[in-house]
Amino acid sequence: MQPRLAAARVLQGVREGGSLSRELPKVLAKTPAEDHATIQALTYGVLRRYERIDALLALLLRKPLKRKDRIVADLLRVALFELLDAETPDYAVVDSTVRLIRQQRGWAAGMGNAVLRRFLRERDDLLRQVMTQPSARWLLPDWLAGKLRKAWPEDFEPIATAMAQPPPLTLRVNLDRVSREDYLAQLAQAGLAATAHPLVSSAITLDAPTDVTRLPGFAAGLVSVQDAAAQLAAGLLDPRPGQRVLDACAAPGGKTVHLLEASGGEARVVAIESDTRRVDRLRENLARSRYDASIVIADAGRPDGWWDGEPFDRILLDAPCSATGVIRRHPDIKRHRQPEDIEALVAQQRRLLDRLWPLLRPGGLLLYATCSVLPQENSRQIVRFLDTQREATDGAIDAIFLGKNNGAGWQILPGQMGMDGFYYALVRKNCT
Repeated sequence: MQPRLAAARVLQGVREGGSLSRELPKVLAKTPAEDHATIQALTYGVLRRYERIDALLALLLRKPLKRKDRIVADLLRVALFELLDAETPDYAVVDSTVRLIRQQRGWAAGMGNAVLRRFLRERDDLLRQVMTQPSARWLLPDWLAGKLRKAWPEDFEPIATAMAQPPPLTLRVNLDRVSREDYLAQLAQAGLAATAHPLVSSAITLDAPTDVTRLPGFAAGLVSVQDAAAQLAAGLLDPRPGQRVLDACAAPGGKTVHLLEASGGEARVVAIESDTRRVDRLRENLARSRYDASIVIADAGRPDGWWDGEPFDRILLDAPCSATGVIRRHPDIKRHRQPEDIEALVAQQRRLLDRLWPLLRPGGLLLYATCSVLPQENSRQIVRFLDTQREATDGAIDAIFLGKNNGAGWQILPGQMGMDGFYYALVRKNCT
């Protein structure tokens, strides 16, 4: 399958409700390995600029294409991305796309040719028109742009800009087995340029993305792929050898493994995951790391069905959320997340907080985390929790990173020090 057509097939699946993490591998499995990087770049590129591309397409088409002809629309989206990106000669993009449209829907080839050539003739004027639309300018759905602007009026533009950029490839070094300096030397020997993250002691950022199979010691668990912001969780929770630690909502297991690394493999970690489809990833990450944890397939918010009565010294609640802080990494979020989803997520987060709190030992710590940048899911959630739980106090987080204190806990905004958007609140349970 030609890369442009393959990318259009992925877009078709995403626009019909599939996740990028599922649709892309299905298509890549049917294409030569040498085309995978191109297909991925085209797919991610279109989704990151989707609002602008769709606004252009609406101007260029006389009327919307019928549902049965959606492959033509997606081929045009891929072509418009390439023409905007200007990495490939315009004539090559147009000729290839028209041939592909002819193969899929013969009647539409002339229309597709006219659409793309009109874009090339009127590019500047068309872009001026669409850039008057906030969604096309900021590459965000209007509802989400409105929420972000309200929550972060002084930071909205940098947030939107960061959300539209490809993220860096950041690694987490297993400091239980190798120092960051030694691993940087191993990367250099392998011809991979990288730098130490200035704020996160376990984090290394590669100068350019690479396949994980090229990473020295990856298969042996010396290093994992994880954003620097996500790497802060284990240090904030500070698990000690012998302590009983609960990782609620644990899959795919990056934080589970990091909790074990941070305790030298000596913490007694219980990893809860309700999604049976994601448990395999959790098991794979634990097997690669060569640490042990007790895996329980259950709803963490229903402890009567899985808790054995022994309290936990530490609880990590990496709660289900809108994932608005990781849109640059998962741009399909913009296609799937809807404003009505936020209220349901807030209710789910509240239920998890309230149900897990009794499982924490007096004197213990609960770390609430999300990859969201919406206060409803973050600071407002924790303020409510602190107001309703007598034994709970705000555990001071030493804000050594560039986060924002927004009433309770700390918010990292997308792009700050190269990190994803993340929220953390540490809550201590008072001894009574």
